[in-house]
Order: sequence, then structure tokens, then C-alpha cells
Amino acid sequence: MKQIVVLSGKGGTGKTTVVASFAALAAGDCVIADCDVDAPDLHLILKPEVRERMEFIAGKSAHIDTERCICCYMCEDSCRFDAINDLVVDEILCEGCGVCEYVCPEDAVSLKEKVSGYAFISDTRFGPLSHAQLNIAEEASGKLVTLVRNNAVRLAREREKDLIIIDGPPGIGCPVISSLSGVDLALIVTEPTQSGLHDLERVLNLAGHFGVKAEVCINKYDINEEVTGEIIRFCEGMGVGVIGKIQFNPLVTEAMVTGKAVVEYSDSEVSEEIRRIWEGIG
Repeated sequence: MKQIVVLSGKGGTGKTTVVASFAALAAGDCVIADCDVDAPDLHLILKPEVRERMEFIAGKSAHIDTERCICCYMCEDSCRFDAINDLVVDEILCEGCGVCEYVCPEDAVSLKEKVSGYAFISDTRFGPLSHAQLNIAEEASGKLVTLVRNNAVRLAREREKDLIIIDGPPGIGCPVISSLSGVDLALIVTEPTQSGLHDLERVLNLAGHFGVKAEVCINKYDINEEVTGEIIRFCEGMGVGVIGKIQFNPLVTEAMVTGKAVVEYSDSEVSEEIRRIWEGIG
């Protein structure tokens, strides 16, 4: 089973645009996984039909037993996160630290597990999709990404698919590490700006740390061909191949607005370049 993850050092480089087109090109022969659990958007293009939903339990929050509470307000006074107001717990603000439970003289406060998000198994026009949504202000996104990937592997085995295409989160944090570890190839999408080059270096170093082969795609390369040249020279110095250069084209935005992958929407030069990239890594 082959796993390909598409990453970027920052949001907005075109990572999800590329993944959607890859899913279209591999339609019926792959499982798709959206591992950007903090801000998923692949579903906007794939329009999944949810078949299975599972709760993601990753944290705890305080619970006040009103029958035992004597309204001493010690829990409220001790909460450094201001999560308790008028003896009502705000689960978004509560960090589950347990101080309120410790100071309560009547044992009226306890910590209970809470739902931190949801993982989904869905069907799309391009094949099965494993995805998730982390609740607002929740942590443990790396664990939720692991659940998404495990679900994707299970789907691939059940439906006899030999390929998993992963839309990874931006950056180099825990969810990226969870998306990257153990894959066969990381395609890193960057853009021709100095910040894009800086972020590309960080992601390449991360991939190298985990021994994952990496290739680079420069999106909107023609908006600054001087920096595009810098990126190419940098990649050559790192021993990393630049597998494709996608030009800027308003058709990409038009495709996103209509909820379609670029290769579905048009036969433009952008679509042809994405096809060439896909053939190069497939």
C-alpha cells in the first residue's frame, strides 16, 4: 500500500487544490484522507456523503454537581483560565487542569471526558474519504490525525485499494508529523516568495528527519520567476527534485468556486501540468 502526503509550509499555497486534482486523476483507485483537522476544506470540493461518524475523546473538563455544591465559589476563584462563572463551566475555556476539583471542600467538582472533535468516513465521487473536524480551541490534533490515517488504512484494506492520498496540514507541528511519518512520498507545495522558500526549507528538513522522500511543486511560479529560480537552486543543493511548476491562472479559482477539481473543470495548461506531476509521482 502506497501513501502520498501533500504538504506545505504555510496555508494558502494550493496544497488542497493539488490533492483534489490528484483524487480526480486516481478516481476509484485510491482512498483520500484530509489530515488538516484544524481547518479542513477538502470537503468543499469533494462534497462527501458521511457514512460513519465517531467521537474523538481527547480531553477533560470540569463538571460541578449542583446538588453537592455549597456555593463557596472556591473553584471559581481558583480557576486561572476564568472558565467558571456563576458556577457554570465553559468547556471551551476549561483546560481540565483539575485545580477546581482539588480545592472543592465538598467533592462537588469532578473531571469528565469530553468530545474534542469528530472523525468521519465518507463517500465521494472520487472514492472513499477519511476526514475529521477538531472542535474549537481543542488540542491533541496530532492524535486526531492519527485516527484519520488509521481509518484511511482500514478503508484501503476493506475496499482493496493500494493507494492513499493525504492532504496534510500546513506548517511543521504535531499534526504535520502525524501526517508525514511512515508515508512513501511527501510532495511539498510552495510558492515563489521569500516566506515560501523559508517554509519550504523547514518542511524539507522535517521530511529528512523522518527519512521520507520529498519532491517539490512550485505553485504560481510565474508571479516571481526570480524567486522561483532561487527555490530551484535551493532544492538542487538539498538533493530534492522540483517535479513541477504550476502557472498562475484564474481558472483555478473558478474551479474552486464551482466545487470542482481543476482537472475536472478545464483542460488548461494548469490541468496538464498537474497531470504531469501526478504521472511523475504515481
